[in-house]
Amino acid sequence: MLVALDKIFAEDPSPYVLLDRDLTMIWANAAYLRATGLARDEVVGRRMFDVFPAEAESIPDQMLRASLRRAVEQGRPDHLPLIPYPIRNQDGRMEERFWSATNTPIKDAEGHVEFILQNTNDITALYREDRTSSQPNDQARMLQRAEAVTRQNLELGSAVDFFRSAIDQAPSFMAVLDGRDHVFRIVNQAYHQLVGRRDLLNRTVREALPELDGQGFFELLDEVFLTGLAFTRLAAPVLLRRGLEIERSFVDFIMCPLRGPDGQVRGVFVEGHDVTRQKIAEAEVIETRERFRTMAQTMPNHVWTATPEGRLDWLNDRLLDYCGRTDADLIGLPPMAIVRPEDRLQAEAAWVQSLAQGTAFERELRIRRHDGADRWHLSRALPIRDDQGRILRWIGTNTDIEDRKLAEEAIAGLNAALEERVQQRNRELEEMSDTLRQSQKMEAIGNLAGGIAHDFNNLLQTITGSIQLSLRALDEDHAARPRLDQALRAVERGATLASQLLAFGRRQPLAPRVINLGRLLRDADHIVRSAVGEGVEVETLVAGGLWNTCVDPANVETAILNLAINARDAMEGRGRLTIEIGNSFLDDTYTRGHPDLEPGQYVMLAVTDTGCGMSPEVIERVFEPFFTTKAEGRGTGLGMSMVYGFVKQSGGHVKIYSELGNGTSIKIYLPRSLEAEDAMRPLATGPMTGGTETILLVEDDEQVRSTAAGLLQDLGYSVLQAKDADRALTIVESGARIDLLFTDVVMPGKLTSRQLAEKTRGLRPGLPVLFTSGYTQNSIVHGGRLDSGVHLLSKPYTQEALARKIREVLVSGASGPPEEDGLKNIHVLVCEDDVIIRMNLVEGLTEAGCRVSQAGSGEAALSVLQQGPADLLLVDLGLPDMSGVDLARAARTLHPDLPILFATGDSRVPDEEFRPRVAVLAKPFGDEALLDGVARLVGRRPHLTMNSA
Repeated sequence: MLVALDKIFAEDPSPYVLLDRDLTMIWANAAYLRATGLARDEVVGRRMFDVFPAEAESIPDQMLRASLRRAVEQGRPDHLPLIPYPIRNQDGRMEERFWSATNTPIKDAEGHVEFILQNTNDITALYREDRTSSQPNDQARMLQRAEAVTRQNLELGSAVDFFRSAIDQAPSFMAVLDGRDHVFRIVNQAYHQLVGRRDLLNRTVREALPELDGQGFFELLDEVFLTGLAFTRLAAPVLLRRGLEIERSFVDFIMCPLRGPDGQVRGVFVEGHDVTRQKIAEAEVIETRERFRTMAQTMPNHVWTATPEGRLDWLNDRLLDYCGRTDADLIGLPPMAIVRPEDRLQAEAAWVQSLAQGTAFERELRIRRHDGADRWHLSRALPIRDDQGRILRWIGTNTDIEDRKLAEEAIAGLNAALEERVQQRNRELEEMSDTLRQSQKMEAIGNLAGGIAHDFNNLLQTITGSIQLSLRALDEDHAARPRLDQALRAVERGATLASQLLAFGRRQPLAPRVINLGRLLRDADHIVRSAVGEGVEVETLVAGGLWNTCVDPANVETAILNLAINARDAMEGRGRLTIEIGNSFLDDTYTRGHPDLEPGQYVMLAVTDTGCGMSPEVIERVFEPFFTTKAEGRGTGLGMSMVYGFVKQSGGHVKIYSELGNGTSIKIYLPRSLEAEDAMRPLATGPMTGGTETILLVEDDEQVRSTAAGLLQDLGYSVLQAKDADRALTIVESGARIDLLFTDVVMPGKLTSRQLAEKTRGLRPGLPVLFTSGYTQNSIVHGGRLDSGVHLLSKPYTQEALARKIREVLVSGASGPPEEDGLKNIHVLVCEDDVIIRMNLVEGLTEAGCRVSQAGSGEAALSVLQQGPADLLLVDLGLPDMSGVDLARAARTLHPDLPILFATGDSRVPDEEFRPRVAVLAKPFGDEALLDGVARLVGRRPHLTMNSA
């Protein structure tokens, strides 16, 4: 470009300069430099208005800028016949000069203006000569005419610029199209925004907006141009390209013809508004209205709408059908027109208040049906507001509440009874709370008492054995024998005291048998009568058809005797004592107030006296150890404690009914047994005997071990001694002769006494085992009862009791559960997501002989069950992918008879649907509880191989 200009205009005597669209001068010929008096480096690369500044908004500034702008926008040369424009002279002062200029646009290959070539001639001398001459010639007159035209053009340009600015800032879109081809001459910002930012000026509509082809707009422009008639359309759809997408818009527009001075149409003026958002909003309103009406027609309620003034303007069909009216009957009326006349006045007042305040309307009222019947409805209405908060419409509903009103009337009639029932329930809850609190207190005291009794029995055993060995060494007439006999009797009283403490703490080992309490009372009748004395009249009442119960007979006898003695003391040796035995049923209502009691069938034993009775304060404490109302020295305060502990340990219940001055009735409820009565075994009689067998004695207390060894040796037995189960097992493994294992239950070390017995029987099948303890805990006693086949000698024991028990065990053979019992080869599927808990469960079950499969999720457990059945499913309630209950259901679908053992910390387990082969193991639980739960469900009795001491 510059090379071409240099060739053409370099030596041209007329001044030329080339500007880009930013009005930066990029080339100038020598004539231009001479005319301006500047060097090339002072011009090239600098903006024209920086090099040749003029006062802002002055006539020279406006004229030059307007000419350059027209050349760019119109794309054709623009002439300035005369323009005053100051430049600096050689002295650096601004000098007023006059010029004649032509600005010619130079376009690129796409037709866009890229450069402006300005030809400017300095006509200052000519202009001044013409101005001073008295006789202007033709040239002078031409310059004067040019100056006048220039000023008119400037004024016209200002008017045009104002017109362009007004159009450009107008909120509606506007465009001026020139000629038959509709060339864009003026386009405002709103129009650009409508069609997307693109070049429009000096291009025809068909070139600039080709996507309008086929939409009818080109044809409308042609028609307006040819006919000279304006055309208007509202909400016309139009497809316009914005970027790469074609978007649908809606416009209101008018096309007006533009006429020249001769009245001929020269162009078309287009003006309008983009109403796309309005159109979309209207469509949404219509859709919303139709959706609302469709929904309202499907609702079971009456639905209506009202004007802001509170007049109905729409009702759904359900309301019209209910009233038996038509739209014409109700439109324009207030909503309360359908209300029962008796309710209408108050309803209308409330409606008027809501209209005045613009608040929600809500009222219960009766609406008349088409058949004249009235039904209660709950009428509600809410106002719908516009952005300014003005109410546009009210939307209301009428909901039929006739059934609810009838129910409320019925409920109102039952209120008195309900309040009484609530008060009764509150009393029951208070009683339950008191019972629970008392039970917790007794449990805490029982634990303490049991612990004390354990250590006490070990001390008593040492004393008992030492005294008896000493007595055997003394002659019958030795002076020390009476004192030792007295000491032995004191030990026996201490043993009784410890036994009573264990009974209260529910820690005594019971040997329950299925018995008939009536027969037991008959056999013990003479003992009771002897104990209460001749001053007390004793009456026994035994009901016919008496059920059996499974309890420890000796403890039942002791309980009856304790209650009889307490009754005698309450009657001060004179009165009437009634002992009654019968069948009883405790229902849900009663057991609900006693959390540890199950509803069902019980055998009731009642002991009633005519004594002084007890106050509520005494009744609350009567079962506490060492509590007594007797004078000092007349009782230990442990009799009632023993009764309480024995009954609770047997799964029973005890209740006291007493009033001061009116006597006391104590009722004991023992669970019914459906089994046949056990035959009574005869008691051993005759002198005690010893033997020559070898006994392995295992006892961790050195004094007790030494005393027991002495008693056994005195009876003729050979004794091997071990201080713990580990050392005892070493003796067993050595091959030494052993005829009986005599071991304490609670010992330190890795092995428990029960594990020692199991391992010993494994090495020496048939070897008898005798356990001894002053506090058995749960090692060989479960549910307060000795395990079947287990022999136990309770501490403290006498030499005679030891001798008889040793001979009994040696004669009967091996103790403990049969070898075929236990959990060996039982297949247990453990489903637990906690890895540590699952590992512990698997380890314990494996140690007990089970075959264990494990899973960390419900899906994994079902996969195992699909491969084959298990003997039992042990499942946690909370699994990552499903609940334990859902897993149990799915497992039962695969294997209907599969036993389920839920292990959970949640007390509320819906296990009813899985009964009877289901159990719940409450967390936290011990190893014994786990094995016991598994054994019960699979019909086995576990070999307890885990530490339970």
